[in-house]
Amino acid sequence: MKTRAVVFAGQGAQFVGMGKDLAEAFPECRALFDKASAVMGFDLLKLCAEGPIESLTKSDNCQPAIFVTSVACYTALKNRVPGLQAAGLAGLSLGEWTALHVAGALSFEDTVRILRARGQFMQEACNERQGGMVSVMGLPMAELEKVCAQAGVQIANINSPEQIVLSGDKTKIGEAEKLAQAAGAKKTVPLPVAGAFHSVLMATAATRLETLLAGVSFAPTGVPVVSNVTGQPHGDPASIKAAMVRQVTSSVQWVSGVEWLKRAGVTEYVECGPGRVLAGLIKRIDKDAAAVSIQDVATLDKAVAALNA
Repeated sequence: MKTRAVVFAGQGAQFVGMGKDLAEAFPECRALFDKASAVMGFDLLKLCAEGPIESLTKSDNCQPAIFVTSVACYTALKNRVPGLQAAGLAGLSLGEWTALHVAGALSFEDTVRILRARGQFMQEACNERQGGMVSVMGLPMAELEKVCAQAGVQIANINSPEQIVLSGDKTKIGEAEKLAQAAGAKKTVPLPVAGAFHSVLMATAATRLETLLAGVSFAPTGVPVVSNVTGQPHGDPASIKAAMVRQVTSSVQWVSGVEWLKRAGVTEYVECGPGRVLAGLIKRIDKDAAAVSIQDVATLDKAVAALNA
């Protein structure tokens, strides 16, 4: 019997039109957007469905929008596969918040509020200092660590054995890219992001998030949720809260998280939310794993057929 995990999309996966057909097809998905709109004070579904992309991409809109769309994907899946059980949950950065909500650690409304504020805090930290990120392919970790030390940047995301993202001051990131190329990287790609996410340049955002979370109640998770910070399952509510603050400035240990799920017996993954990035990364980490992605009604139909096969 296959053991399944559900994983949730991170920031950058957004597109105009996301969530629209799910909200039209499933009343419970429409209700999620309505609840989020009441929290945010504007029609979130309209923004997701119609854009413009510039407004949808703003972090304080984008983070709650991807969260709600991802929960809608999961809700539609549960509608079609009522007995679905997950051995574990995970998400990439923002997606970890979705996993925590699905696991029962946080209410839907609290998660929307937190992500609206988190996005604002991160954007304002970006405005304070010009930062950047670059994806490096095909360079061993030992070499990347030398590059980071020499350029004065950080490892932000360990996405797969072949793909690692660096983050830091914009000028230093340019230097790091050149050093990585000189060290033998197969490919480097500067990322179109607002700043240096998952680096010390986000310290003010982390401090503000910690203050906000002090007034939020977390509950124990009903299913293991893998932490981006440690690559291991979260513990008690206090440690979850602390880890989610650290996540803002820490490296995303995606490879370690997928490896933990593999050791736990997971052989099949369902990605919920816009895009198909996580399914691709998982296949690079665990070549024997099966992975399906759900972002709309068409992909839901395909995923349900695959899960029932």
